[in-house]
Amino acid sequence: MSDASSRLIFVNLAVADLQRSMAFFSSLGFQFNPQFTDDKAACMIVSDKASVMLLAEPFFRTFTRREPCDTATHSEGLFALSCQSRAEVDELVTKAVAAGGTHAMDKMDHGFMYAWSFYDLDGHHWEVIWMDPSHVQ
Repeated sequence: MSDASSRLIFVNLAVADLQRSMAFFSSLGFQFNPQFTDDKAACMIVSDKASVMLLAEPFFRTFTRREPCDTATHSEGLFALSCQSRAEVDELVTKAVAAGGTHAMDKMDHGFMYAWSFYDLDGHHWEVIWMDPSHVQ
């Protein structure tokens, strides 16, 4: 097995309107890798090791035999993004809601960890978290 520290992760999500989704995530401060972005898919950069592929639903369907998740009634997963501070958590969720997303869960404050969440324009559930570095080894 390869060295885990060299692995990249690409989360693939079906979206109804690719341009609208790109505009939403751009308003949150995310950038896109033009090398892997076209009229069917957009590669949203999360970090140097993690990306989210926003796939127009017809294109998404070419990668699976199963139906895409109906995010209006089901959760396909929880996609967690780390932040550098509690204030950044609040800022990101506030921006997401202002850009058309909706609140998912109430804020959670466990002292060492702080989280708040939103649903994006396609109903994908994003957890935005901060963890006290002194508690993370």
